[in-house]
Amino acid sequence: MAYERERATAIQAVLRACRLCRTVADALVSEETLAKKDKSPVTVADFGSQAVIIHDLLAAFPSDPIVGEEDAGDLRMPEGDAIKNKVVEQVAAIVPGLNENSVLEAIDQGTYTGGAAGRFWTLDPIDGTKGFLRGDQYAVALALIEDGVPVLGVLGCPNLPVDPSYPQGGLGCLFIAVKDQGAVMQPIEHETEKPIAVTDVADPAQAAFCESVESGHSSHNHSAQVAERLGVKVAPYRIDSQAKYAAVSRGNASVYLRLPTRADYQEKIWDHAAGWRVVQEAGGLVTDVTGKPLDFSLGRTLKNNKGVVATNGKLHDQVISAVRAVLGY
Repeated sequence: MAYERERATAIQAVLRACRLCRTVADALVSEETLAKKDKSPVTVADFGSQAVIIHDLLAAFPSDPIVGEEDAGDLRMPEGDAIKNKVVEQVAAIVPGLNENSVLEAIDQGTYTGGAAGRFWTLDPIDGTKGFLRGDQYAVALALIEDGVPVLGVLGCPNLPVDPSYPQGGLGCLFIAVKDQGAVMQPIEHETEKPIAVTDVADPAQAAFCESVESGHSSHNHSAQVAERLGVKVAPYRIDSQAKYAAVSRGNASVYLRLPTRADYQEKIWDHAAGWRVVQEAGGLVTDVTGKPLDFSLGRTLKNNKGVVATNGKLHDQVISAVRAVLGY
């Protein structure tokens, strides 16, 4: 099976990063922290998650470059000592034997610039900072990109219900997809994989739309106008992070809109690469708001794209038409 070793390595890395994030959330995030908007616990989880994932990737594929969201510059400053010590402690609990230098060096390996040739990994160690702080949805996202195309994606969603119809049940899901091999979901707590697929909804009036909780990430006003044009009757399903891609891929929603909030914003490749592959393999379609394919070959951003629209495929043309009419494209 193609990418078998890469798939196994990515699953292990994301699972271990999810364990670290859960530990940080349990130990460091409190109601007081949320009220004060103190981001240090998220910083610990961000850096720690990146260190764990990069360590695992380079142990298996030492020649592969990596596009990561973080670098260790702030941790090397005197004022970063307290956070640095927490990061090292949390990483060492997951990967015994790693010392301070090893952790900082791992984090700093995520500086690759990307591009159209060859292969590289891209990761978002915690996608959905505010969801993490609220104890709500966030994702650990890892993708392998070859010649500008994500060929493997793994999304770890530690707070997502395994069974959406029974949210009081187990929490924590992994979404895994490899090019031309379909998409599967497994609970974080065990290795049973289950194939997943997008909905077969063809009438937009019956479609559930999901979008960012934060209006700064996607224009809620424009989303409401799109929904009105399409006659959507279902209230928007707002969740943080690439968990939205997960929701579309397993049929919790049929549409995900990430509409531009400003003209000069460039989407980051680590915010979409893993989710793109998962939705595509689940039978869906992902483009920008004009219907152009997402171009992951241009470096660290999707500079030739505007926003993102993910659907079950059957609704895509109708949704794009409504989005373009609302945005004036």
